Amino acid sequence: MKHQNFIDRDKLYGMIDQPAPTESELNDILNKARKLKGLNLQDVAHLLNVTDASDIQKILDTAEYCKDEIYGRRLVLFAPIYTGNACVNNCVYCGFRRDNKQLKRKVLTLDEIESETLQLLRMGHKRALLICGESPRNDANYMVEAIRRTYAARDEKGSSIRRINVELAPMSVDDFAKLKAEKIGTYVCFQETYDPIEYAKFHPAGTPKADYLWRLTCMDRAQEGGINDVGLGVLFGLVDYRFEILAIMEHARHLEEDYGCGPHTVSFPRIEPAEGTPFSLPENIPHPVSDADFMKIIAIIRIAMPYTGIIISTRERPEMRDQLVRYGVSQISAASETNPGGYEEGDNTDAQPYEKTGNTGAQFTLGDHRSLDEVISMMIDGGYIPSFCTGCYRKGRVGADFMDLAKPGLIKEYCKPNAMFTFREYLEDYASPATKEKGLRLLRELTQTFSKEDLKRKVEGNLCKIGEGERDLYF
Repeated sequence: MKHQNFIDRDKLYGMIDQPAPTESELNDILNKARKLKGLNLQDVAHLLNVTDASDIQKILDTAEYCKDEIYGRRLVLFAPIYTGNACVNNCVYCGFRRDNKQLKRKVLTLDEIESETLQLLRMGHKRALLICGESPRNDANYMVEAIRRTYAARDEKGSSIRRINVELAPMSVDDFAKLKAEKIGTYVCFQETYDPIEYAKFHPAGTPKADYLWRLTCMDRAQEGGINDVGLGVLFGLVDYRFEILAIMEHARHLEEDYGCGPHTVSFPRIEPAEGTPFSLPENIPHPVSDADFMKIIAIIRIAMPYTGIIISTRERPEMRDQLVRYGVSQISAASETNPGGYEEGDNTDAQPYEKTGNTGAQFTLGDHRSLDEVISMMIDGGYIPSFCTGCYRKGRVGADFMDLAKPGLIKEYCKPNAMFTFREYLEDYASPATKEKGLRLLRELTQTFSKEDLKRKVEGNLCKIGEGERDLYF
């Protein structure tokens, strides 16, 4: 099937310079958002031009309301496994770019992938994101074997990775079908920028990634290959963030109209410094996004696409991440390394300004070096439920079926209990004594919040079973 460009560049740029909404218009848009039906392109264009601090706070407050209504206090945790930094592309902002001669290249063997997986399991992780550069050494057949080895790994407690998501270069429908057969969760691919003119500048010709339309339509091929859940994203800092947000909205609309389901997630990375990549230094970023604007745009996507997961990585500083979970973020990575073999190399948090001085180079600089236990401790203090849940994937509640449950609010009866079960597992098997003590106290409090007595009894029963040694219980 021949796929067409669904991004109207002139139209979107024509929408970004309109005046900010009046107080009445802003209130109308935010009241509409509180109905949890989402917003249209024009609504979002208005919100993107809000600059008054008190009006921005109204947007943040609305995002907090929408997130609490749909997600409650759950916050999903995962970690990436970089299987290789070999790359044929020459993206000017990326540490993996072909011309970066300072980077030590590495593609992990299957045994090394298993070792990385075991390091994550020993922290307590249950969800992994496999990611690599684009190279013949990292083709679909290699990734199939990597997925199999990752799923097969077991730590000393018998724990395993229960769901693998992948962030990989665009591929053919046949190759997407290979990934689907390996029971992946979400396929993630960042467009980087939806502006085709600027895209060409950041992705020099002669590499696969230089083909704007091939990348833009990769989610179409993923759907045709049987992938139910896809994740969008751009690299903020390349072009005007207002254009990018409107383009994400258009991409979501295209997927909804043509395939019956919008994106499962949207990711929000900002450009961070990378070794041997001068473009990525703060003074060279074309359109830097301030912390205030970053919070605003995440809040806008939360209220515009209320049932879509929002992901923030360890690129961001701890204090920024801790704020963003309040205003829209529903998934975060924790204790991440961005170089192949990084977990096996061990902790190197004192290395500055880049991430590793070991055998391989990192893709970018991290902002949050906290351990998984430290991140979970923070979450408990904020009243959040750390979740490693994969129940929906394994029960087949994916794609349009997931949205059919999520939009009327029915998914809550699965998500909150399942999050609590995986949290109890972590507390029993991996938490520090202090984290376990306050985590168990939070679980006792949460158990009392179920209004349906039969559901409350089931939750209490499963929590007791986990405390007695049973594992992997979910509704």
